[in-house]
Amino acid sequence: MHIVEARIEIPMGSQNKYEIDHETGKIKLNRVLYSAAFYPVEYGFIENTLSEDGDPLDILVMTSSPTFPGCYIDARILGGIDMVDTGAKDTKILAVNVGDPRYEHMRTLDDVPPHFIRELENFFSTYKEMQHKKTEVRGFFGEEEAVKQLEKAYARYRERYL
Repeated sequence: MHIVEARIEIPMGSQNKYEIDHETGKIKLNRVLYSAAFYPVEYGFIENTLSEDGDPLDILVMTSSPTFPGCYIDARILGGIDMVDTGAKDTKILAVNVGDPRYEHMRTLDDVPPHFIRELENFFSTYKEMQHKKTEVRGFFGEEEAVKQLEKAYARYRERYL
């Protein structure tokens, strides 16, 4: 079991794409989704990481109610999503809110309802279509691979910034 602190940028159910400026800490509305879709999970990042796309490593946190941009959540890693966004590798970690008893039973990706996995795949495959940007979900992976991706992201951050 691996727990990380997620910093949320976009609350579940939102169509607003917020971004936190990593230098100033300001939260800014980047854009509104072009379609009738909404974020199906809390969407954020893990601080002091660097993903292959040049941003902090993304994390998706399943929880019962939306939080707010800038909120921190202790999140238990279940696995992740292997994605390509506009030609760049864009790994996302999938986790559950440690403080939400409704997700206490979820320990692995196999505990996530199959329909919800399909919803995530559908959302991340289509949410930028109306912007004429291509995203591709290549598949899902379990906790062991997610932790490897996390460790690589911490190492990239240390190499670049420390």
